[in-house]
Amino acid sequence: MRWLGPTLLAALVAVVTYVGALWATPHVIMAKAMEKLGTGGINVMRHQGLPTAENRWIVRPSPDLAYSICVFDLSMGPVKIDAFVPPRRYWSLSVFDANTDNIFSINDRAVSDRYALTLSRDGAGGSLAVPGGKGIALIRILVTDAQDLASIDGLRRRSTCAPA
Repeated sequence: MRWLGPTLLAALVAVVTYVGALWATPHVIMAKAMEKLGTGGINVMRHQGLPTAENRWIVRPSPDLAYSICVFDLSMGPVKIDAFVPPRRYWSLSVFDANTDNIFSINDRAVSDRYALTLSRDGAGGSLAVPGGKGIALIRILVTDAQDLASIDGLRRRSTCAPA
């Protein structure tokens, strides 16, 4: 019976630690990602060439995807993403909230040439509601090599992320 109290205390500490880690992990991961990716500005679309070991922004990026990234903060108001879709190739737009949840995705099968999306805290006016008001929007485009990227880069760089 003398071991019952310490055993219950150890079990309580284990449960609290587990739940705390489970809750905190996505927040910590996304905060670090947003800090690193946001060095080029908040509510601004940044375009990366094909990822290499020296210039990768994304953890474990696909070597055949060109990434465009917007770290957004809706504390000053809604943000509009205007994305241009290159013809005849894989393209996607995903929005992740500060918990790492993917709250929106669309790809080239549903969009032909251009897609506009407004992000807001409350979803007013048909905008996408973003819990917590912060996150990352990520555009991915399939490219086979540097020449292929050059052929679509002008169109890709027309994609923007800015206060609405």
